[in-house]
Amino acid sequence: MTEHAPVLIIVIPLMAACLNILLGLWKKELSYPWAVLVTAVVFGLSLLLMQTVLSGGTVHYRLGGWAPPWGIEYVIDHLNAFLAVIVSFIGCIVAVYSRRSIEKELPGKQVYFYSIYLLLITGLLGITVTGDVFNIYVFLEISSLAGYALIAVGDDRAPMASFNYVIMGTIGACFYLLGVGYLYMVTGTLNMGDLSRILPGLSHSRVVYTAFAFFMVGTAIKMAFFPLHIWLPAAYTHAPSAVSAIAASTMTKVGAYVMIRIMYTVFKPAFSLEVIPMSAILGWASAAAMIAGSVLALGQKDLKRMFSFMLVAEVGYIVMGVSRGNSTAFTGAVLHILNDAFMMACLFLVAGAVRYRKNARNITDLAGLHQEMPLTMLALFAAALSMVGVPPTAGFFSKWYLILGTIKAGEWIFAAAFLLSSLLNAVMFYRVLETVYYTGEPTPKRQGGSSAAVNEVPLTMLGPILVMAVGVLVLGLFSGRIIDTVIRFTVPEGF
Repeated sequence: MTEHAPVLIIVIPLMAACLNILLGLWKKELSYPWAVLVTAVVFGLSLLLMQTVLSGGTVHYRLGGWAPPWGIEYVIDHLNAFLAVIVSFIGCIVAVYSRRSIEKELPGKQVYFYSIYLLLITGLLGITVTGDVFNIYVFLEISSLAGYALIAVGDDRAPMASFNYVIMGTIGACFYLLGVGYLYMVTGTLNMGDLSRILPGLSHSRVVYTAFAFFMVGTAIKMAFFPLHIWLPAAYTHAPSAVSAIAASTMTKVGAYVMIRIMYTVFKPAFSLEVIPMSAILGWASAAAMIAGSVLALGQKDLKRMFSFMLVAEVGYIVMGVSRGNSTAFTGAVLHILNDAFMMACLFLVAGAVRYRKNARNITDLAGLHQEMPLTMLALFAAALSMVGVPPTAGFFSKWYLILGTIKAGEWIFAAAFLLSSLLNAVMFYRVLETVYYTGEPTPKRQGGSSAAVNEVPLTMLGPILVMAVGVLVLGLFSGRIIDTVIRFTVPEGF
């Protein structure tokens, strides 16, 4: 099992997605436990891969026994093992959460939902483990097509939002594929290891410059990096609640991973940051993303739309750290990939719980909800503290590294952008939490003094919410250990 784990985490959800249709034709009630079981198995395999990497170093797996560059190779190091654990864990948690939510939002469509959901997990994990740039494109399209379908079955405005996503996603995929084609033209290989050895000798080729530009633009569209984010807010707002949660917490993070691979594995840091002035370009774009995303979120009334614009700002945080060219900022970026996955999952799961229980989506509808849904609102409170960056929550530690990284680079204006974005987040969440805890009529009490109106969501929804909320606290407390055990090994050579 250990030897074939790199391919099993792809094959198992792919085959399970097909088998789920047959299960659904026999007994549709089995689709939910099947999806939970499969995602749990995949999470276990990802943990096994992480343990293998930690104990023995990078894992190489050749499909069909063909040696690269003729065959496709899966390469798992500390970075993508780390990301595979994040994607598979959140995929499992959201699968557990989804049952009641999907029954209410997509009645009669559960079988098809879980089949496509498993395809989405397949695509995301495929992107993380492959060592081939064209294979990334294949899995990128699998995850994108699954995402388009899952978003389109949301509310009345979801089909148009999904259509806009299709247009932008297709453009992004075309840019990425053009980059692959240009590199293959000058190197004759698609294997990342081979490319990293060949490209330094071609660092002044205009074809290589063009390929790099196509890669950067295509990846930026896929990860909704400002100002190429226009598809994201509507798509994640109008998608089913479970889809918003899995997409917001994993898809942009996988996009950031692809950017890291292209900049620092396929191309080297010297090329990405010195030959091409990407540090300055991405730095200013990231600062604009942090400020614009936070300002736009501040003006929203719809809870999911507000979180979607916050996600735009969070992508800016990650790209800022990736592009600073020092180990402190890069450590903060990788740590923030983990922390933001948990924070966004928690926020969107809470929004889904409010929709399930109250059929509400606006901030004003949260008035007094701490009395009716106390644990759910407590989870919102924990995620809010982490988004602002209040210690000892997870968000504080990744932001601390990111700010220190910009200071280390001598870029004080970018450090100020971090602080301003966090201040805007504080204002935004103050408004939300004030509505939750200090607006609305007091709940009548029973004779014994207990509340008569506590009406939490079912345990299959509440459990995952609380896991994410506890996670943002636990990750903060153990951030030093996570960095020492895993993240320090992900820093590119030369930083």
